[in-house]
This record gives sequence, structure tokens and C-alpha cells, in this order.
Amino acid sequence: MNISKEDSVMSMFRLDDRVALITGGSKGLGKSITLGLAQAGAKTVICSRHQDECDSVSISIEKQTGIESIGISMDVTDPEQVEDTFDKVMEKFGSLDVLVNSAGINIRNPIEELSLDEFRQVINTNLTGSWLCCKASASVMKKQKRGSVINIGSTLSVVGVKNRTPYCSSKAGILGLTRALALEWAAFGARCNAICPGPFLTEMNQPLLNQPKKAEAIISKTAFNRWGQLHEIRGAALFLASDASSYVTGTALFVDGGWTVG
Repeated sequence: MNISKEDSVMSMFRLDDRVALITGGSKGLGKSITLGLAQAGAKTVICSRHQDECDSVSISIEKQTGIESIGISMDVTDPEQVEDTFDKVMEKFGSLDVLVNSAGINIRNPIEELSLDEFRQVINTNLTGSWLCCKASASVMKKQKRGSVINIGSTLSVVGVKNRTPYCSSKAGILGLTRALALEWAAFGARCNAICPGPFLTEMNQPLLNQPKKAEAIISKTAFNRWGQLHEIRGAALFLASDASSYVTGTALFVDGGWTVG
């Protein structure tokens, strides 16, 4: 991406005429990121397993921003659905500039109380699903000689929490995937980075509110001693999606309220 030294810094954050696909875009951090990218001018493609939820969010985003947004139901663990979705995006828009892999699940239990199927379910959604979407985007972005992939890791990509073996394993894998792809794609002008959120009060974490001691144990690990607000993820996502980060690849940006500095 060519950026003139005369370009204003704010213009480097604009995503006008860019196309962004967000998995897990109908809820939580994915939904918030989608809105942020649309506010910066990006046309957005919202993907989740439920078409009605995708449609509802896309309609809302169009009303708020005036920028085109569509919803496509997709199971990130199904290779055929992933390929079909990326084909549809290319047929409609002719390009794909940003991919955000935000689809994810969590199953909490001590390892002896977890089944192998439960472990595989988390790995398949969080890690294999991201890998499949990266694979589908590779030929597009390499041919375009541009593109930004943002994989959603976690604070638990680098620190452990008990009773989270499937989730910690999947999110640690996200960092390995991100680093390897950054090297594979650099010669083609495409970038791959990760955002590692701390404790945000998403739908996935809502059940913790019914367990005050467990909730306090989590948020007390942050320097701010609070949950992250959903809008607080948008700046990091916009930075990595835009030309403002044109010299950034293979890195992990922690938006964790200071958890990992302790």
C-alpha cells in the first residue's frame, strides 16, 4: 500500500470503498468491530451461523452509517460453506480487503470433566475456523497484492486460566497461525495480525455475572479492575484494518485492560 508522507494521519484510518468480512459479526466483539469498520467507510459482510441475526445487524449498520452491509450465514467449521461465502463476496463486490476472524466459543470445565468432543468443538470453531477463512482469503489477497487479516486471539493466548484448556489451546494457536501467515503473505503485500482482548462483557462472558466471585477473580487481573466495554475494541481493529498499520504484520495487539503487564 503506497502512502504519501503528505497524507493526513486521519485519512490513513479511512476504509472508503474497502470490503470487510467479519465472522462472528452478529454478536459481541465481532458486532462492535463491524460497526467500527463501517463507520470508517467499509462495506461490511456479517457472517454467523444464523441468517436472521446477520440480517438484523446488517440492517442496523446500514441505518446507522449509510454504508452497504450484507449478512451471509456461514459455519466457519464447514470448508464448503466457507468457500461458498468467499465466492459470494467476490461475485458481489469484486474484492476483499479486510477479514476479521471473530467467531468463537468457550466451554469451561476441569479437563477431567471435558469430553474430547467438547475440546474438538472449541478448537474447530476458534482455530480451525480461522484457518479455513484465512485459507479462503489467501488467493484473493495475494492476487490483489493487498489485504489485512485480523485474527481474534485473547489474553488467554499467552496466560493460563484454570478450567479453560480448550479455549487457551485454541487461542494460543491463533498467535502461531498469525505469525506464520504474516511471513507467507508479506511478499504479496497482505498482512496478518491478531487482537488479543481481555475480559469484555460479551454474551460469552455474561454467565459469569451469576458467579460474582468468579467474575471478580477475572476482572481483578486487569489494571483497570473492570470489564472492557464493547466499543473499546473498535480502535484497535480499525488501526489493523487500515493503512495506518501498513508496516505492521505478525503482531498481537493486546486490548486487555493491563492484564498481561502484571
